[in-house]
Amino acid sequence: MNNFKTRLILLQRCRNASRLIIWKIIRKDPDLTKIFSMSPMQISNEFTIPIKRSYALCKDLRDKNLLASVLEDMKKFHVLTIFEKDYPSILKVIKDPPIVLYLIGNLDLLKHKPCLSVVGTREPSQSSWTLMEKVLFPLVKEGWLLVSGMAKGIDANAHRLAVKGKGNTIAVLGSGFHHIYPRQHTELFRQLAATQLVISEYAPSTPPKKYHFPERNRIISGLSFGTLVVEAKEKSGTMITVEQALDQGREVYAFPGSPLSDQSSGCNKLIQEGAKLVLKTHDLVEDWHDLERKWGRILSENEEN
Repeated sequence: MNNFKTRLILLQRCRNASRLIIWKIIRKDPDLTKIFSMSPMQISNEFTIPIKRSYALCKDLRDKNLLASVLEDMKKFHVLTIFEKDYPSILKVIKDPPIVLYLIGNLDLLKHKPCLSVVGTREPSQSSWTLMEKVLFPLVKEGWLLVSGMAKGIDANAHRLAVKGKGNTIAVLGSGFHHIYPRQHTELFRQLAATQLVISEYAPSTPPKKYHFPERNRIISGLSFGTLVVEAKEKSGTMITVEQALDQGREVYAFPGSPLSDQSSGCNKLIQEGAKLVLKTHDLVEDWHDLERKWGRILSENEEN
């Protein structure tokens, strides 16, 4: 196993190998060659890792079945590490970028501009689709790419709207490709994998776990210059994506709703706190025109570094 990329992917799949630990290892072992010959005690001492974690890590690094799984997945899927030139620059600039990405579909969409993240409730109102068609459909027709999480409700509708408009969309999953969640979106996943792009930072055999979804939200917001909230309650997973977007220095937009609607309470609060109110397509287009030069400069500087 003389390939750095293979070693990194294998390390990422080891038990207890958090991103924090992986970066700690890379800083002291940039080629990832020493760690494969180290004992659990040496790993614990060298990288300041608790001994129990070191034993599990050492065992997994030498697991031939785990290595075989890595090699098989590298044949079946596109796998990108943060050290490769095709890794999206816009994702590199967030605080905690994924170290490894698994992808199915059109990799050229990683370079697409502009990209807008669209998020919201899993139980949208009947009028939300009409609103999305009115405001977002013209953007899709003009070449904008919509990023979302393939969840029930607003997420799935964002992907379907992009497909309906013969446009582009990226779905970011909270599970591996062999465990589509929710199951009723298996056909949507197949459609997006065939014509669009699906991304996950989790190995294909990884089932969905509760903490995966708030974790993947940083990728949804990180892939675009801004996040639009269509409908959301004040306390919801959507607000985690908003927090990630703000932390990443991205724009936050929201559709206003009736003060009587619980589904719009989160949007109305966001607007009250400073999110940009969106009433028509032009509101988003105008803002992108003001931001395009800024993002072009940020991405260019990152590519040079």
